[in-house]
Amino acid sequence: MSATPLSFLDLAPIPEGQTTAQGVAYTVDMAQKAEAIGLNRFWMAEHHNMPGIASAATSVLLSHIGAKTNKIRIGSGGVMLPNHAPLVIAEQFGTLHALYGDRIDLGLGRAPGTDGATFRALRRQMHDADRFPQDVQELMFFLGSDSDNSPVQSFPGAHSKVPVWILGSSLFGATLAAKLGLPYSFASHFAPRMMTQAITTYRENFEPSQYLDKPYVMLAANMLLADDDATARYHFTSAQQSFVRLRRGGRGQVPAPVESMDSIWSAPEKAMVDDALAVSFIGSVGRVRPLLQHFLEEHKPDELMVTANIYDQQARLHSLDLVPELEIFDLNP
Repeated sequence: MSATPLSFLDLAPIPEGQTTAQGVAYTVDMAQKAEAIGLNRFWMAEHHNMPGIASAATSVLLSHIGAKTNKIRIGSGGVMLPNHAPLVIAEQFGTLHALYGDRIDLGLGRAPGTDGATFRALRRQMHDADRFPQDVQELMFFLGSDSDNSPVQSFPGAHSKVPVWILGSSLFGATLAAKLGLPYSFASHFAPRMMTQAITTYRENFEPSQYLDKPYVMLAANMLLADDDATARYHFTSAQQSFVRLRRGGRGQVPAPVESMDSIWSAPEKAMVDDALAVSFIGSVGRVRPLLQHFLEEHKPDELMVTANIYDQQARLHSLDLVPELEIFDLNP
């Protein structure tokens, strides 16, 4: 099996007691580290009304990341299209393309990326998601070369042909990506239950297009490498606590790690978090390598995107430092 490209998804986490500016600075450090190691892409996700995430204005932050890096692909993982008019996103990512050329990716999701009250504050309605297939095609029209005679055009954006990805965690996105002939990224890092069925649906129903001649699947995973298993598990409790808090309807910055989760979650909550974070590779290089190899051999993704939404920035950086020791990814330093 040939080596798999590796990419990184960042939420611009803001650790407890830190500022948004510090969270953004940490994200820049991660992007630069990812580029130095030879990762393929650095994507950011749109979330709203979450005090521990600094990537709400995704395109703005991507522009900052682009200015602080040189060659790594940067993009959205994703922009939640029901929150926006397609023309506005075409203009934003057309601007990014004007600034950073063919380094730009545009991953699109159908979920709101927030709660109902915030969705309404964005001046959107829940049925806006029903137009997702049409909005995707309208956005691609604005980014393409067929809008010259249209009364409405995207300046910048027209003729940029920014690559569009469909993101999803169900069969809906898989079916749409296959129908449109677009690359597909599955959110297996937090919603893995339908992963196998979704990627099978995508691959079996893929229709070649002007954008892509064969299916291209990127899977997502949580990955945190450390010098020993206990250290990795300790730092990963930040992510586990965040999930418990989210499921309880709470908000907050990214919590500090704890020695044990036993006093924090109930048995049902533990089961829920374990299910949501089932696609996680946490531990030393020696422990993680065979688990990753098995995952890649079983699901055969064309690319893997990993994330580490934890409190300790040095642990995140060190995890990336250890990636080359896995010796299973296609890196291009």
